[in-house]
Amino acid sequence: MKLFKLIFEKHFFGVSSWWGSKLGLKSSLIRLFFIYGVFANSFTILIYLIMVFILKIRNHFKYKRKSVFDL
Repeated sequence: MKLFKLIFEKHFFGVSSWWGSKLGLKSSLIRLFFIYGVFANSFTILIYLIMVFILKIRNHFKYKRKSVFDL
């Protein structure tokens, strides 16, 4: 079962584990929230995909300071 969770988390972008680490919650609770949200309305899928997009490109928007040695 743990292997399945690792494979699932790796292939489904790691959004729930990222939010779990930031909020201090279990990632299974966050996954459950998204699953119930999808059944309640389809807007949750859009929110999830936006979070995936942000997680994938967030490193490109961080400002990198130039080193003194780059001058």
